[in-house]
Amino acid sequence: MSIISIKNLSFKYDKDTILDNISLNINEKDFLAIIGPNGGGKSTLLKLILGVNKLKTGSIKVFDNKPSINLENLGYVPQNTNINTNFPISVLDVVLIGHIKDKKTKTKQKWYNKLFNISYEKSEIACARGALAQVGMQDYENSKIGSLSGGQRQRVMIARSLCTHPKILLLDEPTASIDVEGQKKIYELLKELNKTITIVVVSHDISVILNYASKVAHINKTLTYHDINDKKDFNTNDEHFCEVELLQMLNKDKSIPKKSCSC
Repeated sequence: MSIISIKNLSFKYDKDTILDNISLNINEKDFLAIIGPNGGGKSTLLKLILGVNKLKTGSIKVFDNKPSINLENLGYVPQNTNINTNFPISVLDVVLIGHIKDKKTKTKQKWYNKLFNISYEKSEIACARGALAQVGMQDYENSKIGSLSGGQRQRVMIARSLCTHPKILLLDEPTASIDVEGQKKIYELLKELNKTITIVVVSHDISVILNYASKVAHINKTLTYHDINDKKDFNTNDEHFCEVELLQMLNKDKSIPKKSCSC
């Protein structure tokens, strides 16, 4: 079942074409890895799906509606979380930020809580704790966010995105600046979440992605799509397995020289 449908999508910043006639269907419980060079349009595509960037040419539907109508079904972990590690905020408070306040909830709050949006219902706190348990961070709820490792902080950001019980989780470079062991733990977590949630992840960690992703979309203005459920042709234990080699193996970009991989 297709839950995200993208048809004939093109996008420009000023006069610069970022995406050119992109079409893509993402199915329920897919684990889609989006790869491609810097500036190729990967993050732009995620922002279009989220409705952050306004669509002008083509169409995007999430559960057969405009993305703005289905935001509660989308969880998002951005590439730059902009967490000030010196700011004295607890892990639980960071996760609670992921809750979307509705008008009904706000009418029950005192005026200063409405103004500053700092009060949470018991059910919201319980939900945040449940999200922390999902990512294995329940023992850190009272810890300061700045005291955690990079991998632990990213788990907290994933927990924050789970607070709306999304059906689709979008992640932009979730393992950037995290060591290899931390990367594997994040992807093991995403693999577990993928049992109930569709995962769409932008990443350069090709050798790690291939152990978990079922589909790959290569974006460099245009899009090439690959089903990699059968990974028998891939040596995923090779630490020097990069995007160029992946494309050569998929036999989709024969123009790339055999020795051009420098990653």
